[in-house]
Amino acid sequence: MSSPLLSSPLSHIRVLELSRILAGPWSGQLLADLGAEVIKVEKPFEGDDTRRWGPPFFKNQQGENTTESAYFLSANRGKRSITVDIRQPRGQEIIHQLIASCDVLIENFKVGTLEKYRLDYESLSSLNPRLIYCSITGFGQDGPYAKRAGYDFLLQGMGGLMSVTGEPDHLPGGGPQKVGVALTDILTGMYATTAIQAAIIEREKSGLGQYIDLALLDVQVASLANQSMNYLVSQNIPKRMGNAHPNIVPYQTFKTLDGFIILTIGNDSQFADFCKVAQCQTLVQDPRFSTNQARVQNREIVIEQLAEIIKAKNSDFWLQQLEMLGVPCGPINDIAETFDNPQIKHRNMANELKHPKNGKVPTVSNPINFSRTPITYHLAPPSLGEHTEAVLTELLGYDTKSITDLQQSKII
Repeated sequence: MSSPLLSSPLSHIRVLELSRILAGPWSGQLLADLGAEVIKVEKPFEGDDTRRWGPPFFKNQQGENTTESAYFLSANRGKRSITVDIRQPRGQEIIHQLIASCDVLIENFKVGTLEKYRLDYESLSSLNPRLIYCSITGFGQDGPYAKRAGYDFLLQGMGGLMSVTGEPDHLPGGGPQKVGVALTDILTGMYATTAIQAAIIEREKSGLGQYIDLALLDVQVASLANQSMNYLVSQNIPKRMGNAHPNIVPYQTFKTLDGFIILTIGNDSQFADFCKVAQCQTLVQDPRFSTNQARVQNREIVIEQLAEIIKAKNSDFWLQQLEMLGVPCGPINDIAETFDNPQIKHRNMANELKHPKNGKVPTVSNPINFSRTPITYHLAPPSLGEHTEAVLTELLGYDTKSITDLQQSKII
């Protein structure tokens, strides 16, 4: 481990990642950002599926496409990559040897797959009782759907998210709509990271590791937040509302003279301040609109009036005037505009990492900012098998002959 990581929160933790695509790798990347040593185990000659999920692929200094897809780069910063064929007994032996010095294992194979290879929790915890073993699947380790494969898009649909995303069915563009990023995967990766760190803390008391069963469907349902509670409390099924909010009004997009703005008024004093700028103070005195509860009940009436007022002036007017009074509002940026935003630049959210083969690769910074133990980016997303020889030599004491034999046998 490089010296800058010694003060990182998880610098004492070693993680073996047997996962691919997004949820598991996202958790591994978060743990790596926090200082853990993360060893990513990949299939020889193929690797993580997302290595081929392009274009776009990163271009090297000569402007040529590399084999590093943008998708893979997004979720694998800070890791070392080794290739091991876990289907073969000698490959399984390597994992058994590595697990003795690991704190955490992350995997996202189908239920029962790793048991066939003696890499399930029971097998590995017998070798290392302190092991924290996190399994990520679509539907969990039990239940009628346990054997099914699960992908983010499927789970957004099955878990209710698409039922509250997009325009209402009766409007143009209405109908089921997924979120523009694989949000269920990302949230699952974050829940996994939280669970793993909690298990690490608990291990300090008990001295024992444990098994974590995490399902994308469970995470998606848990993440419905106020929408799920709206249903459980009222038994009314939430519907797609476009950019409107089910519990707050006005809290949506509005068309202006030259574009669109977002207005997110969270309390009645902010609504009064908006009405000052809009010169429609009579709305504040109207009992139908004076409180948020009243505005929610009379949503269509008040939104129709506000829409007429807002579309009479351009976006800059509203953004500047409302900002002066602290009324929450903002533009709708594309991703290029997002990274060009002065606040994003100030917070250094776009970064670069040195890559041993491809010069520098871009990365999006971790949003966590510690006061004493800042996040240090020490490794670019690895090339397939980039660290196989180093890991086998450093951690397991393999010599050149043993490594060559494994390569010739296509074990690594």
